[in-house]
Amino acid sequence: MKILVCISHVPDTTSKINFTNGDADFDTNGVQYVINPNDEFGLTRAIWFQEQQGATVTVVNVGGPDTEPTLRKALAIGANEAIRVNANPTDGFFVAKQLAEVIKNGGYDVVIAGKESLDYNGGMVPGMIAGILGYNFLNSCTGITVEGTNVTAVREIDGGKETVSSSLPIIIGGQKGIVEEKDLRIPNMRGIMTARTKVLTILEPVDAAVNTKAVKFEKPAPKSAVKLISADNLDELINLLHNEAKVI
Repeated sequence: MKILVCISHVPDTTSKINFTNGDADFDTNGVQYVINPNDEFGLTRAIWFQEQQGATVTVVNVGGPDTEPTLRKALAIGANEAIRVNANPTDGFFVAKQLAEVIKNGGYDVVIAGKESLDYNGGMVPGMIAGILGYNFLNSCTGITVEGTNVTAVREIDGGKETVSSSLPIIIGGQKGIVEEKDLRIPNMRGIMTARTKVLTILEPVDAAVNTKAVKFEKPAPKSAVKLISADNLDELINLLHNEAKVI
C-alpha cells in the first residue's frame, strides 16, 4: 500500500504574528514553523500502517526551500521519502492542483491530508484534490482501517460520529482522533540522522490558475477592560448589557 501524506508548513501558535506592506503581507521574521497539527496526526497514522501493514509513506509539501526543515522532520518521524513542489502556495485551488499531479503520477492508494491548516483554516484542499482526480473522499476522519481495497473510517458529524465504508484509492481529511495526541512521534537522534540520507525530490509546479488573493490582514481587536458589577446591583447590570454591550 502506498500512502501519501500532505504536509502544510504553518506558524507555531506561540509565535507573535505581525503584518507588513500595509497589512497586506504576513511578516515571517522571527516566526517558528511546524508541521500542521492535523497533518501530523495523519502522518502518525500513516506510520502505523507502515509498521503494521508494510505500507510505504511519502510526504509532500507545496512550498519553497524554507519548508524543507519541516519535511525533514516528517522524514525523521518515519516517512520513507519526501517531495517538495517548488512553488509558493498561493491559494487552495493552486495547492490542490499541484498535489493532484503528484498523486496521479505516483499511483498512491491512500492520501491523508489534514482537514484544514492551522494558518488559513480554509478546509478546502482535500476535497478539491478528490474532485480533480475523481477519488473517493472522507472528511473529518477520527479513525481509518484498510483491508485489501476496502476502507472503513470513523468521522465526526453534527451530534456524534458515523462509521462509513469506501474503497481505494481514497483521499482522507484527518484530524485529532485519527491518532491520539499521546501517540504523536517525537523524532529521536537516530531518526534525525536517518532523515538526512532519505530522498527529498523537488518537482517544478504545473500550470494552475490562482483564483484568490489576500488583500489585507487584520488582527482581532484587543479585549476591553472588564467591568465588575456588584451582585446586588442587578439594575446596573441590565443597563450595561442592554445599552453598552447590546446583548439584550
